[in-house]
Amino acid sequence: MTIDQAVQGRRLGRAARARRSAAVAVTAGAVLSAGVLASAPAQAVQAAPTAPAARAAAAAPQVSAQGAYAMNPVNGKQLFGKAPDSQLRTGSTTKIMTALVVLSQRNVDLGKKVKIKKEYTDYVIDPATHTQRYSSANLLLGDSMSVGDLLYGLMLPSGCDAAYALADTYGTGSTTAQRTKSFIAKMNSKARELGLKNTHFDSFDGISNGKNYSSPRDLAKLAGAALKNKTFKKVVGTKVYSDMKSYRPGGGTHAMQPWKNSNTLLSSYRGAFGVKTGSGPEAKFCLVFAATRGSKTVVGTVLAASTADQRFKDAAKILDYGFTR
Repeated sequence: MTIDQAVQGRRLGRAARARRSAAVAVTAGAVLSAGVLASAPAQAVQAAPTAPAARAAAAAPQVSAQGAYAMNPVNGKQLFGKAPDSQLRTGSTTKIMTALVVLSQRNVDLGKKVKIKKEYTDYVIDPATHTQRYSSANLLLGDSMSVGDLLYGLMLPSGCDAAYALADTYGTGSTTAQRTKSFIAKMNSKARELGLKNTHFDSFDGISNGKNYSSPRDLAKLAGAALKNKTFKKVVGTKVYSDMKSYRPGGGTHAMQPWKNSNTLLSSYRGAFGVKTGSGPEAKFCLVFAATRGSKTVVGTVLAASTADQRFKDAAKILDYGFTR
């Protein structure tokens, strides 16, 4: 080996050692980087528990309704409130109590037939103009209808004629006036039983004589109690009902137009399954609503909303908020 070859060999050795050192450094850097990346999921898991807190901190929605309330019906926890205990007119949301009183009767027979009297059909007609003045199930005078079907007529098209028929059937007394007065007394008794401190009824359908009122909190509590009844829950969750039978006095049945639920939230909000609309010159626009998503249910009330459509928008906002609480 020449001197030049020896020098060249030493140079090649140093270069090789330098390359090995660089490779080791690169490998160590890669391992270190991999360690950082591997730790990222663990950091994400550690951060996850803050998510519910962030949701809970979300701002409560602004609603136009004069009063509103939402609750978890399982534990009674308030999820949203705006003037929750204010006494307001309820319109046809009153019929929730009408239905509950009927269904609370001992051994209630849903197949029992009720004859449709002239008082019921005349009640919804303006005597001066002979036009419809109150919401109606269009019951047929002289026919008979089962209690079960009358409950659908009460809650879906909000039939005041159906409310009259049920009140007259389940009140006590020798006259229609006595029986309906008795039925309204049962409604107030049930309100006391449920602890509804800001509620009073003076009618079986919400057509007020000046002393028919409730609060957003009370109506939500009332709905929560009523929804424990399987029949009530099935009725208020039905969008269209066409299975009613109007029995003719001489046999057979009359055909009737299907009853459509006035609660459009059933079609517009995922998970909605009830409960009842209401409106009137003093009540404005009302809605008692309920929806379930996953394992959580929210029941709430909107009273004195500015328009018919706005009550549904307010309810959707409250439900969205309630499901994050």
